[in-house]
Amino acid sequence: MSIERMPNPAILIPEAMQALIAVNHAVQGCGVDGKLLALSHLRASQINGCSPCVAGGAQQLRMHGATDEQVDTVAAWRETPWFSDEERAALALTEAVTRLADRPDAVPDEVWDMAAKYFDQRELAGLLLNIAVTNAFNRLNAPTRQQARGSRQAAGR
Repeated sequence: MSIERMPNPAILIPEAMQALIAVNHAVQGCGVDGKLLALSHLRASQINGCSPCVAGGAQQLRMHGATDEQVDTVAAWRETPWFSDEERAALALTEAVTRLADRPDAVPDEVWDMAAKYFDQRELAGLLLNIAVTNAFNRLNAPTRQQARGSRQAAGR
């Protein structure tokens, strides 16, 4: 386990944290189900290796009614039967937006079109903002080595 290098930068600059929280609150009113937002948050955080966001995202996902199978297999969502087509569209969009540099066409039409099939423009805006804010938190937490909080027993250790 790594030692934290410093507190989260957004905590050191409270106005920045307030702005990030304000965007999060706005996203919650965009019409996208909280479970989908939590699912997207968890997947982006897994990709980015952000331990506090993975731990918090899993907890959030459970609070929004996700099954244990869903929480346990988010990283392998393509190979499992536990996600709806709408959830799969959100997960594919989340992965593409989080990994922008991995391909010449950052978000291929097939990924965008599938998401647009399930979400209107306001919902897509909310989903994209959710992905962006998650990535912002991940990019603040990972380089400063922020740690997940909670008991080892609760984490299954």
